[in-house]
Amino acid sequence: MSSLLPEVVRRLAAWCVVALLVTGVAAVGVWLCVVFKTAVTPVLLALLGTALLGPLYRRLVRMRVQRSLAAGLTCAAVLAVVGGATYIVVKALIDTGGQIVDSLKNAAHDLSKHFGAAGTSLDDLASNSKDLLGKFGGTAASGVVSGLSVVGEMIATAVLALLLVFFFLRDSHKAASTLRSLVPAHSGDTVEAMARRAFTAVEGFMRGTTFIALIDAVCITVGLLVLRVPGAWGLGALVFVGAYIPYLGAFLSGAIAILVALADRGLVIALWALGVVLAVQVLEGHVLQPMIQSRTVQMHPAVVMLAITAGASVAGIIGMLLAVPLTAAAFGVVSELRARYAEKASAAPPGPSPGAPSAEAEPS
Repeated sequence: MSSLLPEVVRRLAAWCVVALLVTGVAAVGVWLCVVFKTAVTPVLLALLGTALLGPLYRRLVRMRVQRSLAAGLTCAAVLAVVGGATYIVVKALIDTGGQIVDSLKNAAHDLSKHFGAAGTSLDDLASNSKDLLGKFGGTAASGVVSGLSVVGEMIATAVLALLLVFFFLRDSHKAASTLRSLVPAHSGDTVEAMARRAFTAVEGFMRGTTFIALIDAVCITVGLLVLRVPGAWGLGALVFVGAYIPYLGAFLSGAIAILVALADRGLVIALWALGVVLAVQVLEGHVLQPMIQSRTVQMHPAVVMLAITAGASVAGIIGMLLAVPLTAAAFGVVSELRARYAEKASAAPPGPSPGAPSAEAEPS
């Protein structure tokens, strides 16, 4: 037993050193991403877009469409779809945003009669949100430098991300050879497998989340229209956008829908709206996610919430949107390393037992 203690201590020290190195590299990587956020954000958005559009591009290539043309057609298609979806979402929010804010204020007045400070805080939040939206619109319309800089930065980021999506799609067949040229030859297979597993995880997350967000938004919008809740289209748009922030986005958009129903339609309709939201969440959690995202990396909800919190603290709303797919990619890399380590451990020949005679020992 005493002879095994030094070996255990040595392995524990080695693991501690590895953990410190990994933590240090991760901290430096996060710091570099924050410092070069203007350049890193379009790259990450382009990678997410490439993961989402990869199947369409590959189908066009299989149809013998030239790679550059296929990448251009894919970018044009996503530009039309995203532009149309953005127009629908923004128009729905503009048309019904006033109704939603007024309904929230009415709900706040009703809640303040029963809960005091909580309702007053909600009233202040609704009022401030309306004022902030008015100030932002006025700033953008009046051409103030700060407002123009924000809008210009967003447009530049979107354009750069779209151009990077084009190049990532067109040159995707060269990604493996390029990656191998950057690492030592003996580790090329491992690095390529890790990259493929990470990209597969992000690809599955993006496609699955988009499909689930669309189903959630349609179901909740139909339910709210049946219940004749004002601003149903805008609330459905909020549900679709919020679905890209797992758990937190669904909770916030569902809570807003219930409060609007409570303010304008009364307690009974609010309870029905709560039932609709809960039914959609049950459908998502027990049917859609296991069926659609069964091939992606499964993460515990606590890990997802911590990733969202960390992303929000680093890069705000963009960080919240990017946190979960990046965490899925990290889990994919870890699972690939674990699988390769287990394969090597099972392939290694077993060593001799402590009391067994050696092969060179002569029989007595």
